[in-house]
Amino acid sequence: MKYNIIVVDDEKNIREGLGRFLEMDGYKVFLAADGKEALDIINRGDIDLVLTDLKMPNLSGEELLKQTTSSYPGLPVIILTGHGTIENAVAAMRDGAYDYLTKPVNMDRLPLLVKRALSNRELMLQHRALQEELQKKSQFSNIIGKSDLMKKIFEKVKQVAPTKASVLITGESGVGKEMIADALHYNSPRKGKPFIKVHCAALTETLLESELFGHERGAFTGAFARKRGRFELAHTGTIFLDEIGDISQSLQIKLLRVLQDKTFERVGGEDTLEVDVRVIAATNRDLKEEISNGNFREDLYYRLNVINIHIPPLRARTDDIPLLVAAFLKETSVENDKNIEGIDPKARMTLYNYSWPGNVRELRNCIESAVVMAKGSIITLDDLPPDIRTDSEANYIKLSTGIRLAEGEKEIIRSTLNQQKGNKTKTAEILGIGRKTLHRKISEYGLKESLL
Repeated sequence: MKYNIIVVDDEKNIREGLGRFLEMDGYKVFLAADGKEALDIINRGDIDLVLTDLKMPNLSGEELLKQTTSSYPGLPVIILTGHGTIENAVAAMRDGAYDYLTKPVNMDRLPLLVKRALSNRELMLQHRALQEELQKKSQFSNIIGKSDLMKKIFEKVKQVAPTKASVLITGESGVGKEMIADALHYNSPRKGKPFIKVHCAALTETLLESELFGHERGAFTGAFARKRGRFELAHTGTIFLDEIGDISQSLQIKLLRVLQDKTFERVGGEDTLEVDVRVIAATNRDLKEEISNGNFREDLYYRLNVINIHIPPLRARTDDIPLLVAAFLKETSVENDKNIEGIDPKARMTLYNYSWPGNVRELRNCIESAVVMAKGSIITLDDLPPDIRTDSEANYIKLSTGIRLAEGEKEIIRSTLNQQKGNKTKTAEILGIGRKTLHRKISEYGLKESLL
């Protein structure tokens, strides 16, 4: 990463000399002759460090420091000062300056001080981003849904999250089980502790056992050193076991022991380790059916399924689709550096009425594909993936050439209302009109009675 530094000094030789020196170290340098000029540059953004003299015309270094630390908390300011004004530099540090250098500047100390200041800023920004992410997750803002089904899930998560109870999250692939696991952890007292995720279906039995419980050196071919397992790493925190229905019978026994006794041994080891871990598991399988078929232990099922949270498929909560489409449109437009302003009515109707067998994951992939393929600022039906366009053809209506405009509008409104089972809010959204306008046209065309 190339950092941007501004050097502020009313003495031309000093600021240009320092600028050339810092550019040789790979920094992008901006120069300013006084505090006012510097503030204009800082306000344009992307400055990572300020190196400023104290005594300058127009706007002094002291005033520049105050305005900078007030408007841009965390932006480091290094003060340049003469030997006669060191007291002023110390006072400036009390006002928020990162450090100071005396003139003539020690060119051996300067790069070390600059590097340290930038490293501290980077750590501060990472910490701030982490705190914001934790705050977002604890507020459920990463889970999108307004349907009654999702509201019930939110309430259940809020009730269950603060406890130590094991949770089994069930639902089809792509419904967002991992996000619910995130919400459970980040709304719990363990949110500042480790949150370890394991995709159980992605590993062979031998590798999964080592991944979960760790191994000792020499336990098997290729075990050149001791390795701590995921349960050990998750101590005092939470472990999320995704696709738990895919693990073998022998691993089920070992997992049951951890849930019962909170103890295990590493592969090839003799020492018994004790852990304090909350277990959240997820599966797209019907575990009761797997028990009947002899593939899953009933005692393990009841240990995991203390609390069950079932995530319904997207086709069962169609009220969430408009929100998800809007969120994914915004997210994927930014990710792909595209200026997409919206979706035309025909494409929007197709998205709202598709069955989404791949659930939320498929919807997001579809929106990203459409964003990438869009030739203009509005996504059209042609921008959607072919299989989704084909599936939607049955939703089209045919209007005869020469039909009166009012009759055509009436048929479109009637068909859309019927398709949406009389849901006027969704019908208005699909047609791109206001709810009041829709009510007026329903009354005007005499459609109300025909839909009852």
